[in-house]
Amino acid sequence: MSAGLEVADIFRRHGEAYRRAHDGHLGRVERRVMSAIELCRTAALGGHAERCADCGLIRIAYNSCRNRHCPKCQGAARTAWLADRQAELLPVPYFHVVFTVPAPVAEIAFQNKATVYAIMFKAAAETLRTIAADPKHLGAELGVVAVLHSWGQNLHHHPHLHCVVPGGGPSLDRTRWIACRPGFFLPVRVLSRLFRRLFLDTLHAAFERGELRFFGGLAELAEPRAFAQRLRELRRVEWVVYAKPPFGGPEQVLAYLGRYTHRVAIANTRLVSLTERRVGFRWRDYRHHGKAKLMTLDADEFIRRFLLHSLPDGFHRIRHYGFLANGQRAGMLALCRTLLALASPLEPPAPAPDHRGAHRRMTGAFELCPCCGGAMISLATLPCAAPRRPSFWHDSS
Repeated sequence: MSAGLEVADIFRRHGEAYRRAHDGHLGRVERRVMSAIELCRTAALGGHAERCADCGLIRIAYNSCRNRHCPKCQGAARTAWLADRQAELLPVPYFHVVFTVPAPVAEIAFQNKATVYAIMFKAAAETLRTIAADPKHLGAELGVVAVLHSWGQNLHHHPHLHCVVPGGGPSLDRTRWIACRPGFFLPVRVLSRLFRRLFLDTLHAAFERGELRFFGGLAELAEPRAFAQRLRELRRVEWVVYAKPPFGGPEQVLAYLGRYTHRVAIANTRLVSLTERRVGFRWRDYRHHGKAKLMTLDADEFIRRFLLHSLPDGFHRIRHYGFLANGQRAGMLALCRTLLALASPLEPPAPAPDHRGAHRRMTGAFELCPCCGGAMISLATLPCAAPRRPSFWHDSS
């Protein structure tokens, strides 16, 4: 039953049993994620009826949950976000740098998501900016877009950061543009060593401030000597940081960002089967050169793995640093273009969004008739079947 199979189908079929089985251990965020996905684009959230002005087709379009963990609700958010980024692209190569952490750090991160994920962002951004500012390597300011992913292809917890970085930046005195060497960004071994040091130093400071909590198999780390020993062990292992070849052009940068910025743990297109007990999905085994494989899990285990990647309320999984930081982006991009001897952005700014069209995309409606391409005209608003608007209605990016 692979045709049209969705994560929502799995939650609707097995979610209630999962909630009963894990009632004492299921947090508020996880419950809200499950409820949002189950109700998304159903009568419970309301919607509207619409008719094609040409062929007369009448259809019902139900509202989306807009929860950032829902596989169906990321398309419109991704489109709007990429439209904003299009006018910010510079005519330079862009590099993709990935920062990963060892498994013992991932275990700590899972029990302290907000704190440790924030440390990952801070350490990765500081690493890139510090090494780039060193005249031995580049001697320039960088701009960074960083995106947190917490999953691997098999849905296990695997936190890592994807960073998209222009291949150069203004000199430290901001008088000229300094470009990377062709095809080369920054030495990954140097990045790895500094990232490890900055991360562990900041993690230790968080421990000293009492910001970390440990339970279950990690309970012993609450004792200072045990935690210090764990840090010593982590300083002796190699941390994996790698940079991919530069993109071919701005269009590829946007396409790549679109694949990473609004991705959830698993897309509906990867789901293959759903039975009374089992869920099957496709995955790539990157330990075997990305070989495509099929994995089948008990429904309970599939839901457990999916919910591993629920983010704390208000946590921002897309962040900007350096000359792309929110507070100074416009002025710094203008400086960059001046230094690159450009009179205008590489691409014209995207037109102002049509909020009505954006709303229709968010509610799952077509702007054009799916049969003949004619204009769809709204006929009536359908109220929510639920007694009140669910608490998950607004969710942070």
